[in-house]
Order: sequence, then structure tokens, then C-alpha cells
Amino acid sequence: MEHTYQYSWIIPFITLPAPFLIGGGLLLFPEATKKLRRIWAFPSVLVLSIVMIFSADLSLQQINSSSIYQYVWSWTINNDFSLEFGLFIDSLTSILSILISTVGILVLIYSDNYMFHDQGYLRFFAYMSFFNTSMLGLVTSSNLIQIYIFWELVGMCSYLLIGFWFTRPIASNACQKAFVTNRVGDFGLLLGILGLYWLTGSFEFRDLFEIFKFNVIYNNNNHVNLLFVILCTFLLFSGAIAKSAQFPLHIWLPDAMEGPTPISALIHAATMVAAGVFLVARLLPLFVIIPYIMNLITLIGIITILLGATLALAQKDIKRSLAYSTMSQLGYMMLALGMGSYRAALFHLITHAYSKALLFLGSGSIIYSMEAIVGYSPDKSQNMSLMGGLIKHVPITRTAFLVGTLSLCGIPPLACFWSKDEILNDSWLYSPIFAILAYFTAGLTAFYMFRVYLLTFEGHFNVYFHNYSSKTNSSFYEISLWGKEEEKMFQKIGLVKMNNDEMNTNEMNTNEGASFFSRKIYKINGSVINSVRPFISINHFRIKKNIFSYPHESDNTMLFPILVLVLLTLFIGGIGIPFNQFNQEGIHLDILSKLLTPSLNLLHHNVNNSLDWYEFFTNATFSVGIAYSGIFIACSLYKPLYSSLQDLDFLNSLAKKGPTRIFRDKMINIIYDWCYNRGYIDALYAISLTNGVRRLGEIVDFFDKRVIEGIINGVGLANFFGAEGIKYVGGGRISSYLLLYLFYVLIFLLIYYFLF
Repeated sequence: MEHTYQYSWIIPFITLPAPFLIGGGLLLFPEATKKLRRIWAFPSVLVLSIVMIFSADLSLQQINSSSIYQYVWSWTINNDFSLEFGLFIDSLTSILSILISTVGILVLIYSDNYMFHDQGYLRFFAYMSFFNTSMLGLVTSSNLIQIYIFWELVGMCSYLLIGFWFTRPIASNACQKAFVTNRVGDFGLLLGILGLYWLTGSFEFRDLFEIFKFNVIYNNNNHVNLLFVILCTFLLFSGAIAKSAQFPLHIWLPDAMEGPTPISALIHAATMVAAGVFLVARLLPLFVIIPYIMNLITLIGIITILLGATLALAQKDIKRSLAYSTMSQLGYMMLALGMGSYRAALFHLITHAYSKALLFLGSGSIIYSMEAIVGYSPDKSQNMSLMGGLIKHVPITRTAFLVGTLSLCGIPPLACFWSKDEILNDSWLYSPIFAILAYFTAGLTAFYMFRVYLLTFEGHFNVYFHNYSSKTNSSFYEISLWGKEEEKMFQKIGLVKMNNDEMNTNEMNTNEGASFFSRKIYKINGSVINSVRPFISINHFRIKKNIFSYPHESDNTMLFPILVLVLLTLFIGGIGIPFNQFNQEGIHLDILSKLLTPSLNLLHHNVNNSLDWYEFFTNATFSVGIAYSGIFIACSLYKPLYSSLQDLDFLNSLAKKGPTRIFRDKMINIIYDWCYNRGYIDALYAISLTNGVRRLGEIVDFFDKRVIEGIINGVGLANFFGAEGIKYVGGGRISSYLLLYLFYVLIFLLIYYFLF
């Protein structure tokens, strides 16, 4: 075992050569590197596979021995200060390393086909490899200085990946927004680290926990200001708030969807957003000493849970809907950590990572197939109002997406059911109010996730009945990533079978329909089935299949990672099933509790976290019932039902027009506008912060140019004119010098006479 730990240093370093080799090849041998570009994907996957195998071996060692390994290199600057860098291997490190490596491998394999036609293919793999390296370095860090270094590297990589298509202004603005928002939290994290060093004199985790606990609990009056301690811990937590997109620093996460879809899968599953949860979990022994901070973590978590779920209700972009879902699920993890449920938080981190990676890669497969129809334009290829009926065209992707959706809804026996149910049960013990909000949001989760599924796969394919091509006569691909040659290639193989003349459609603005039940009728050759859905208006049409081209299933290279994630989503929940009946037979299914045994003592007095069957079914029935209620409501509102009940006139005849209905419609429109416009939080920040900073900059610019530069220029002009005057006086004539001397003597005498 010791032999295994001695080589654990390869985890953060073995992936480092891949991005540098790709970057060096692009700089030194650009032509040869580009010709052999697909070969460069292999070393990136290979080194990450080695990390996965090594991390799995470390996890087995953790399960068998429950030990912690730390190796430190010390760099002594003087007798009073030294910098230490090293590795800290425990159960948390093992779990995150496996998570990062497995999801990273699948995303890299998926990206090989997804990004094949992109000119930035090699740049993409270099960024991805460096992203994985930074995250692995973060989870193996042995002190706060290392964490901060890799924390900033993760932020830099996210900036590069979100703005990967930097020629698009929206993507450029999105990466800047993510970078600036995270700088707020990172600045707080840095101040918190420096404050803790001032209090304890160390950056090492073990020293911090021991000194902090002794000073705060056992010797509270020994030169420790409790308010300053609370401030330092809050500043540390602010870094996690920004990185894990918690309220109020969540605004960057939906805009991060402007990057390529594999990036979204990696950011939202196992890397950037998981970094904040990892930081809180790593420093939880520090936070549990201060109840105020634990209560704050819980409060931020429950607000984020509810806010993320409500904002996801009205989104039309499939990736933004999943982004707000990620925000809400991260809130569940923060809620669990704030309650002290360390095991439940990490369990949900694992199950959510695989489920959300499955959903994002599935959405990428959908977008990839839609681009063959609508061209490369995220406003079109990601718009759910242009989708529908894809169940017939992408059946494998549909099945995988359904599995991920059911898992996130909390349907047994899928992965997220086990972890979310554990968090919901613990919330009753912490606060009934928080528990009610958490259960209510679980129903909202089931509703908006099935809304996404039904709008995407059910009904008829709606793209040909929207005027997405506008009135231009440009080429079929509005913004082509592949260039003219590849566009011709698509035309040759039959993916592009029509031009603007063949798309004879009626105009339809997809941004309209703000009302939940607004009535819109579009007739195409009299073959229209009108159906009304809350939050979005969808029209289904009877069309001839032989006229238009349709989306097609993705290639095997993209389907393989999706199918692997399906298996993980189906079975990964088994690592945390706490049934004590199996223990009586000598079979211990709760692998997670055994892995986390050294850490559980920090939070739970009762290490035996087992449940019996009766208690399990009692607790799970309520949460599953709420999830099915959300699914039922979503199906009743969004699933196409070809009956007379879908006739809007018939539905309107059943409701009386009166003050009650008018008030209801107004309230529905208000709620819809609030959800669709992100709760107006972005607008508030734009008005109060962005515009405020710009106005302050304008004031500073005016003061600098008019006042500061005015004084400097005024002094210069005064010296210039003074020198010019003296130049004429001092012309070399003695009479002029004598006259000037007498003039100054006269002035001096007058001053002396009047003053003295």
C-alpha cells in the first residue's frame, strides 16, 4: 500500500505534458501538427486513463485501510517562513480524482468526433487537457496556497474554453462575464487564506484544523477575535459561492453555455462547478466550528436550489435549461454540507456528475444533428421550440437522455434517487421549512426536466415551420465552422437537401408567446394541429417526410461515451445504498460509507449510517411521489394529445372569462417573464454594478483629464510664460539688471512697510 501512495504524485503531473506537446507542435511544426491532429487526441485520453486506474487503486487502498497519506516538499525562505508543496491523499481526493478522470476521458472521446470539423480542434484538446491537469492538481493539494494556485488555473482554463469561439461576440462576452464574476469570489478566497495564515501561522490543512479548533473552542480568549474568524471563513466560502455558481454569484453559469457542448459537460459535471463543493468539503472541519458559517452555507444552498429550479422553467435553450438544473443541484450539495451531511453531499456530487454529463453529451448529440438542418447558429440548433419529434430520428440519444432525465428527477433505481433522497431525509432533521422547500424543488426538478425532454423528443419536428432563415439569401450555414469545402461535402452526402426556396414557411417569432397559454395558429396547407404548452408555444404539423431532411443519429464515437454514462447512471448509485440487512450476511454494499469512514466522524456521531427496508420505503415514497407528480404535470401540459381537448377554443369555452381568469393570466405572465428574464438579477447587476462602474470610470476619467492633467499643464504653461518673460528681461544689458534689482527692492520695502 505504501508503495502505491509513493507514486501518487503522478496524478496531477502525468497529464501535464499533453497540452504542452500540442502547444509546442502548433508553434514549431504547425502544418505537420494540423495534418496529424486526430493523433493528438490519443495521448490526452491515454494519460487520463492512467490517472483513472491509479485513482481507482488508491480508492481500493482507502477502503481497505482508511488511511491518509501526505507528502510535502519544503522550501525554506528564512527561519520564520517556508513554503511547502505536496500531496494530500484521502478519501475525498480519491473520489474526485476518479470522477474527473472518468468524465474527462468520456468527454475527450466524445469531442474527437464533435470537434472534428472545427479549425480549433488541437487548441480545444490542449485547453481540455490543461483543464483536467488543473483540476487534478486542485484536489491533490496539501495546503491553501496550492489550492489557490490551481484554483486560478481552473478559472483561466474555463475562461479560454467558454470563449473558445471568441470570434462570436456573445461567446467573448460570456467568458469575460464568467472570469469577472469568479474574480469576486477568488479575491475573497485570497483574503480568507491570508487571514487564516495571520491567525494560525500555517497554510497546511492539519495545522489549520488543530490550531483553529484549539483557539476558537478551548481558548477562545487567547488573542482571537471571533468576528475576524467568522470574516475569514466567510471569505473562504465566497470563493466556493462563485466557483459553484451559488446565489448571488450564479449569473455566469448560463452564459458559460456559449462554449462547445463538451465543455459544458465537463464544467457542469466534474470540474469547475465541483471545485466549490470540493473546497467546502475540504475545509468543513474548519467550518463546523463556527455555527454561523454552517447556517450561512445552508441558507445559500436552499436559496440556490429554489432559484435555479424556477429559472429553468421558462428557458427555451436546451443547454441553459440544463445549466440552471446544475445550479439547483449544486444547491442541494451545499445544503447537505451546511447541515453537516458530508456523506450525502459527496454522494450527490458523484451521482449528479455522471447524470449531468450524460444529459449534456446527449444534448450535444441533439445539437450536432440539428446543425445539419438549421446550420451552425446556437439560437436555432439549441432552441427547443424548433425541435420536437426527435424520438423517431435519434432513438439512441433519446433513450440515453430519458435515463439521465429520470435520474435527475429522482426516480428509483437510478443514481440521483439514492443521493437526493438522503439529502431530503436529512433536511427534515435540520429544519422542516428547509425540508419543505427542498421537497417542493424536487417536484419542480421533475417538471422542468420532463419539459425539456417532451419539447425535444415528443410531437412533430417543428423546424420547417419556423422562419429561422430570415430573408437573407446567404448559404445554408449561417456561421459555418467547416468552411465552404465542408459545406459542399455535406451537400454531396445529402445532409443538405434544400435551399431557402424549398423552405416555404410562415413567419413565426420564437421569442413571442410570453404568455403561458397564448394562442397562436399557423396554417401550412391547412395541415396544422394546434397545441398550447405553458412557457412555450409549440405547433405540430402533418408533413410529408420525403420533402425535407431530418436529424440523424450521431456517430459511434459520440454514442459510445453516452452509452457508458448510461451504465454509470444506472449502477453508480449502488455504491451508497445503506441497507443493514446485507451486513448480517457479510455483504457490505455501502462502499461509500466505508470509503468515507475517516471523515464521517467529523460530522456524525453515529458512524453506522444504515437503514432498514421499512424506514427506506417510508422516506422514499414521499419524494418519489412528488417527482411523479411533477412528471405528470409536465406530461399533461407538454405531451401531444391528439384529441378534441387540445383544441384551444374548446378549452377556452370551459373557463369563464372574468376577473379571476384575468388576474390568473396576469400572474402567469408575470411569473413567466420573471423566469425567462433570469429573475431580473442580471438586469439588476447591469444597472447597479456594470453601469455604476462605468459611470465611476467616466468620472475618474474626467477628473484625471480635466483636473489632474489641468494642474500639470497649468504649471507647465506658467513656467513657460514666466521663462519667456524672464528671457526678455535677462538680455545681457547691465541697465536692465539694475532696473530689475531696484524693482524688487522697492517691492520688498513696500511689503515691510505695510506689514511691520
